[in-house]
Amino acid sequence: MIDLMIFFNNLDEELWQNCKEDVTCIYNQISIHAHQFPNWQEADLAIIGLIEERGTQRNIGVAGAADAFRKHFYKLRKSKVSYKVVDLGNLRPAPSLQETYQRLKVVCELLLAENTIPVIIGSSNDMMIGQFWAYQGLEQPISIANIDCTVDVDELDNEPNKKHLLQILTHQPNYLFNFSQVGHQGYLCSASFLDIFEKMYFDVYGVGKIRENLLNVEPVIRDADMVAIDISAIRKADAGASIYAQPFGLTSDEMAQLCWYAGISPKVSSIGFYEYNPQLDTHGHNAQVLAVLVWYFIEGFYHRKPKLDLKNTPDFQKFIVPLTESVNAPTLTFYKQLSTGYWWLEVPYTTIQVEPILIACSYQDYLSAVEGGIIPDRWISSQAKMP
Repeated sequence: MIDLMIFFNNLDEELWQNCKEDVTCIYNQISIHAHQFPNWQEADLAIIGLIEERGTQRNIGVAGAADAFRKHFYKLRKSKVSYKVVDLGNLRPAPSLQETYQRLKVVCELLLAENTIPVIIGSSNDMMIGQFWAYQGLEQPISIANIDCTVDVDELDNEPNKKHLLQILTHQPNYLFNFSQVGHQGYLCSASFLDIFEKMYFDVYGVGKIRENLLNVEPVIRDADMVAIDISAIRKADAGASIYAQPFGLTSDEMAQLCWYAGISPKVSSIGFYEYNPQLDTHGHNAQVLAVLVWYFIEGFYHRKPKLDLKNTPDFQKFIVPLTESVNAPTLTFYKQLSTGYWWLEVPYTTIQVEPILIACSYQDYLSAVEGGIIPDRWISSQAKMP
């Protein structure tokens, strides 16, 4: 097995000077790459700092994001749960940007193989390419939730962090089952690209749609394997330390809720926080926000329920909803997890005689099916992508 330590710089003690003596701080509850490399094989989550910034020319300064985050994160307190979290330090940039993507891919791949969740902090959001590549060896389709104020698919832009989604969406071999664009603002995005996403049966949840009911976006996050967060999805008043920050957007409270959804999801296996620029963070306010977002993800993880067989456990209640408006209308099968209140929906394959898959859905999806005979959009889009 590759020795992960060769990829990482150890951390400077000045990052935790203000909390070293306080035993209640997170610093004293996790294993940090200072003088020795942490035992990551035994960890539940591993923090990876990124100091690569060749993916952007406009947001220079993102290389310092991880260390600025640590100064505030280490001072936080955890809840009563026991942490098995390691901080691996900062990933050394490779000779080229593409090689750094590959280096991140190798690190995340090794972590995923040991069921350790990568928590990636820093750099520009094109680094999610490396995060995505890590799943190729699993040889199974995956889903992505991308939380960003824009849709980064501009192939005419010279900045890698403004067109990186093209590499992900067109990657061969194709192992992308679903892509969810979350938190974008319509006046910053090309309507044609959003239309293309919808025609590809991808999920599209702009800020306005999220504000209608935050719970409606929870199934999208719960169904993702990897989550990528561009910090500029948060409005400037709450987190303005990015050149891409906007006056409108998600509140820090709303983003914290999305991070909790990601943490508590039994499926999310990696998360990245990108585009935070400490050079624009005069008083460290944005670093505090980022630290709390990561805290919510980690706390959510430690409140996860075990992965269960939805069909053979008393924790799940089954609901059959026949749709009688049309002769060809399907019968929908819903499951409610009693311990969490979460809902799931069965989607049959169209051409292969195998077991149906189960996708996350909302209580509103169930009510719409029962009261209005409406087939949930996520059922339609999932079946459309079935072989």
